[in-house]
Amino acid sequence: MFNAAMQYRKMGASGLRLSALALGGWTTYGASVKDSDTVERIITAAFEAGVNFFDISDVYEKGEAEKSMGKVLAKFPRHELVISTKVFWPMSDDVNDKGLSRKHIMESIEKSLRRIGTPYVDLYFCHRPDPDTPIEETARAMDDLIHQGKVLYWGTSEWSADQIREAHAVCDKRNLVKPAVEQPQLSLIKRQKFLDEISPACRALGAGVVTWSPLASGMLSGKYDEGLPQGARLTRSENLRASYVTEASRAAVKKLKPIADEMGCTRSQLAIAWAMAQSGVTCVITGATKFEQLKENLGALKVNMTDELKRRLEAAIPAG
Repeated sequence: MFNAAMQYRKMGASGLRLSALALGGWTTYGASVKDSDTVERIITAAFEAGVNFFDISDVYEKGEAEKSMGKVLAKFPRHELVISTKVFWPMSDDVNDKGLSRKHIMESIEKSLRRIGTPYVDLYFCHRPDPDTPIEETARAMDDLIHQGKVLYWGTSEWSADQIREAHAVCDKRNLVKPAVEQPQLSLIKRQKFLDEISPACRALGAGVVTWSPLASGMLSGKYDEGLPQGARLTRSENLRASYVTEASRAAVKKLKPIADEMGCTRSQLAIAWAMAQSGVTCVITGATKFEQLKENLGALKVNMTDELKRRLEAAIPAG
C-alpha cells in the first residue's frame, strides 16, 4: 500500500518507514467497539488511506484487541503492514504472568502471535519499565526473539530517558540488538516530559518515536467543553478524568476553537497535526470508534503546521 496523501517517515536510524498516522486499539477494538463489521470498516478505511502501522497490546481487553484487529489485518498483504504489540502488564493472577522477565516475554509473544494470526510482529514494545527485572535479561530475550524471526524490532513504551539510555548501553556492551523505538504519551496537554527528556534522548540514540494519546483521551477535541458526555472515554476511567478534566483545561481547550475555525479545521485535527510536527516524531497513534472519527483524524494531514501556528497553540495551552 502506498498513498501519496499519506506521509511516510523513517523510524529513527532504522530503515523502517511508518505512516505519519497510525491506528491503535487501546480501549476500542474488542472493548467499546465489538461489532466486527464496524471494526473491519474502520481498519480497512485506514489501510486504504495509507495507514501502514497498526498498534496493539496483549493487555488491551486481555487479548481481545489482538484478536479483533488481527482478523481484519489478515485480509491485507502482510508485507504492506507494520504490526506492533506489547508485553508487561499482568495477563492473569499467576505470579510470572507479568513484567519483563525472560519467561513472561517468551510466553507472551507466542500467545500474541496466535491471537493476531501472524508469524511475526514488526515491533514488540516493553509496555512499561520493570524494576524487578534486570534490563540485560529483557534485552537478551528481545535479541533472541529477533534472531528467531518472531520480532523484527523491539522498543520501549513510557520509559524514562535514563532507562532508554541504560538499555542502549547494555546492548552495546553485550552486542545485543538495541531498542529501535520509544512510545511515549504526547499531546498539547501532556508534553513537557517528551520535550525535555524523551525527544532529546531518542534523537541522540537514533531511536524512533511513535506517540500516543494526541487528543489527551478526547479532551482536546472539545467534547468535554460543557461536561462529560455519556459513554465518552473519560467517563470510564476515574484516573484519566482526574488528570484531564479540570476547569483550567476546559478553558484552555476552548481557546483552540477560534484558531481551528480560522484554519478551517477541527480542534482534533489541530492537536494531531501539532503532535506530528514535533521534532523526532515518526508517527502519531490515533484511535477511532467510528468511521467518521477516523476520517476526521486523517484530516490532520492537511493542516499546515507552521512555527507561528505551533506558538499560538502552545500559548493557548501552557505546558503542564
